[in-house]
Amino acid sequence: MILAIESSCDETAVALFDPATGLMGEWIHSQIALHGRYGGVVPDLATREHLRNLGPLLERVRESTGFDRITQVAVTQGPGLAGCLAIGVAAAKSLALACRVPLLAVNHLRGHVFSPFIGVHAEAPAEFSARMEALLPHLGLVVSGGNTLLFILDRARRIQVVSSTKDDAAGEALDKGAKLLGLGYPGGPLIEQRARLGNPAAFDFPRGIGPRSDLDFSFSGLKTSLRYQLEKMSQPEVEARMDDLCASYQQAVVDALVRKTTLALARESFRSLGLSGGVANNQTLRAVLGRVAKADGIPLLAAQPKHTGDNAGMIAFAAWVDPTVQPVEPLGSLCIEPGLALG
Repeated sequence: MILAIESSCDETAVALFDPATGLMGEWIHSQIALHGRYGGVVPDLATREHLRNLGPLLERVRESTGFDRITQVAVTQGPGLAGCLAIGVAAAKSLALACRVPLLAVNHLRGHVFSPFIGVHAEAPAEFSARMEALLPHLGLVVSGGNTLLFILDRARRIQVVSSTKDDAAGEALDKGAKLLGLGYPGGPLIEQRARLGNPAAFDFPRGIGPRSDLDFSFSGLKTSLRYQLEKMSQPEVEARMDDLCASYQQAVVDALVRKTTLALARESFRSLGLSGGVANNQTLRAVLGRVAKADGIPLLAAQPKHTGDNAGMIAFAAWVDPTVQPVEPLGSLCIEPGLALG
């Protein structure tokens, strides 16, 4: 039984995972409403909220079935906001010492890498190893507010990053685009909501594709293009064309993600395609990548909506399935990782 803690940004989350049966429980406190007042995450407020809410969440875990069977404690060690990560790490160290069990440090992005396989495990836990092996090698797309990258997960469960973003992440472009449009925070879901009623071909925004052979992403030009477009329009025009603006802007993000993913699929033979990260909850992106995977004759493994954002379920799962995760000394220093550590 693995108890996991996630506190990398603005979600305080705890989960219990039993490899024999799956996730036994997930508890989360969201700070979206708080940070929405400021148009984005305020690090000091996020740290304060973790400090305020982690204790009550852990108390709910203690009252649940399975707490007395904990054999490992897992915690996100990065990347993320330093103060927020420190709260989770301190709590995990204390719990590992109190329960006299090993402490496991998990990279947040590796949690996203393996999150699409949580559903595979849930369908048949006893058959998971064989089913996962049949899905490897795997091409995965992690797309979130802070990261956008394509990676290969080989049959030994080793990760090779094949592309990333040269500037802004896709989620960051959506959030900043929403801010320019005056929609608020978090921007991605708000743009998606308005885009459903708009024409994705109404405005010609750049795709940031670059050379045909280049797999890296770029979204900074898209954001700049939106700003220039808005400067040419009056406020009443912007309001009248809001749905079209959102649909066109979102389509530019989706097109860039899909084109690079399709190019990567054509370079090697894969047995599955994965989609994870906060932006993976975008229904347009899911639908288009589903068609891409079907055309390639492979399944699309999209993370479940509750596992697309910051969550402890994926941290617990990665602690079990990722071969690079090793016990660390609870009384020693636990360094925060700046990015995706390759095993």
